[in-house]
Amino acid sequence: MSDANGPVESGSSAEETPSAAASGEVVDAAASAGAGGGRRVRVVLVDDHRMFRTGVQAEIGQTERTGVEVVGEAADVDQAVTVITATRPEVVLLDVHLPGGGGVEVLRRCAPLMAAAEQPVRFLALSVSDAAEDVIGVIRGGARGYVTKTITGTDLVDSIFRVQDGDAVFSPRLAGFVLDAFASTDAPPVDEDLDRLTQREREVLRLIARGYAYKEIAKQLFISVKTVESHVSAVLRKLQLSNRHELTRWATARRLV
Repeated sequence: MSDANGPVESGSSAEETPSAAASGEVVDAAASAGAGGGRRVRVVLVDDHRMFRTGVQAEIGQTERTGVEVVGEAADVDQAVTVITATRPEVVLLDVHLPGGGGVEVLRRCAPLMAAAEQPVRFLALSVSDAAEDVIGVIRGGARGYVTKTITGTDLVDSIFRVQDGDAVFSPRLAGFVLDAFASTDAPPVDEDLDRLTQREREVLRLIARGYAYKEIAKQLFISVKTVESHVSAVLRKLQLSNRHELTRWATARRLV
């Protein structure tokens, strides 16, 4: 059992602490209901940046005020599947880009939980990315909605309850991506150059093309400036480009900006 003040976490690393879930213990749904009336929803938070998870927990996890109880956290695909299976939350807040295969892989491995006749687990993507392929990918994988990390705490709580009720929830303009994708009978064209890039490299590419400085990208993605520089170097090498100006033209030509 996790302690009274903290959610279940799975696995351990330089960033992650040992967890109750790792020892096979589960947060009991009845015990987690807490005192007082009003609606409650049990949530697992999946994001590879611990600082971001801590911020979200602080913003929405005051259960008596928000009705949201964060019963578990995870930083990669394997941890996510372990914690979600152990806790069976009503809603999972899922980052799109995760070590181990990304949010789509979490959805694939949790498909039986989503399809459960009783207490299905529902997923709400919460990501810095607003790229069409990311939105469409997780919706095709079974997520009930997609919101970006610019969302306010109040709106995020509202979105969580709406997803619990089975509604589809999207940040402004993202719903259009989904409508366009599912209205089209044509498969999207394959871009072999873009496919060479990892999901994180694509995120950095888009921000570079939008004119963000390295420090701004680092802050936006919760990574170091040195890591940003490494990603940019990898993108330039893979695409056989010389500088960020060529990279911007390349991204603009493919409507990635």
